[in-house]
Amino acid sequence: MSGHLEHELELGVPVTEAWDLFGSLQFGELLGKDMPSLFQKVEVVEGDGGVGTVLKLTFVPGTLGPTSYKEKFTKVDKENRIKETEVIEGGYLELGFTLFRVRFHIIEKGEDSSILKSSVEYQLKQEASENGSIVSNAIQALASIAQVAKLHLNKNKLASQEK
Repeated sequence: MSGHLEHELELGVPVTEAWDLFGSLQFGELLGKDMPSLFQKVEVVEGDGGVGTVLKLTFVPGTLGPTSYKEKFTKVDKENRIKETEVIEGGYLELGFTLFRVRFHIIEKGEDSSILKSSVEYQLKQEASENGSIVSNAIQALASIAQVAKLHLNKNKLASQEK
């Protein structure tokens, strides 16, 4: 069983500002700090934010499905503003998923705005098909994460305009 779910949100900031956040480790720091209802911790296990970087995400129990997992940055495309991560240990893999990939794509929308397209691509063992509904929770979490990022980016935009 496999599938793909996505979510889009207009961010209201130029594409370069959005990518500066999503294309860096600052994004993980933001989640760990600004989403205490979802994340207990977001830790860099290894790497500097480029391909091969490994993060450990620990969730508040009962919020998502898995309590924690490690993910690896498998693609960081600065030119096209795409970042992909795959779960490499724990979490979704323990629930029968053989692939769980999250993708963030920042799309330019005019000079002063951009769109964040978040998606989950997954493959699930047939014998674990009852866990397929967990993906809906994951895409809802990505929608919440997008909203927090939008608020952060626009707060920074207002602060810089006031200076």
